[in-house]
Amino acid sequence: MKKDIEQVKQTVARLGKKMLESGLVAGTWGNISCRIGGEDLVVITPSGMDYANMQPSDMVLLDLTGQVIEGSRKPSSEAPLHLAIYRNREDVAGIVHTHSEVATAFSVLREPIEPVVEDAAMLVGGPVQVADYALPGTTELAQHVVAALENRYAVLMANHGLVGVGRRVEEAFTVCQVVEKCARVYAWARALGKPVILPEHDVSMLSRMYRSSYGQPQK
Repeated sequence: MKKDIEQVKQTVARLGKKMLESGLVAGTWGNISCRIGGEDLVVITPSGMDYANMQPSDMVLLDLTGQVIEGSRKPSSEAPLHLAIYRNREDVAGIVHTHSEVATAFSVLREPIEPVVEDAAMLVGGPVQVADYALPGTTELAQHVVAALENRYAVLMANHGLVGVGRRVEEAFTVCQVVEKCARVYAWARALGKPVILPEHDVSMLSRMYRSSYGQPQK
């Protein structure tokens, strides 16, 4: 298991740098976590550290109650949010929280990002709903996010940002990228005219197809 933990730390650190370089966050905001396969353990980014300089050794290992098992750093202030999702969604093994600009604009409007493009329908499984507002890092916020997320793979936090989840942390990262693209397309379409939202039945079918047969088999 030690080898698995170290590999996950490396992956999370790498994605932190990629998140910063992709413009999904600015400064030290946002956070990433990954659940250790078959264990009630989670690797999460440390609080308030520059992603450009973050190393695997800076990651923090928690159990699902929030107790620090390994690491000298303070875990992300949004650890309660991550852990609440893991406790409620056994299918989730990775979580990425971003502050990408257009998705966050919808969180400020407190309007969902509708499934207007097929890749977002596949990855999210429905509209990206907006969780009720609560202060960051609180149990109340975690509860609101879990309730709004339901069985989908992305959710907005009101006046805050985006949370993407996935069966792997890499998938959660891709969810955030695709939702930001969808938000941009949806905003442009609303500026140009009246967007046509994909029917709920088609969205459900696209999501099932993606999760059952898209891509290459996992080894």
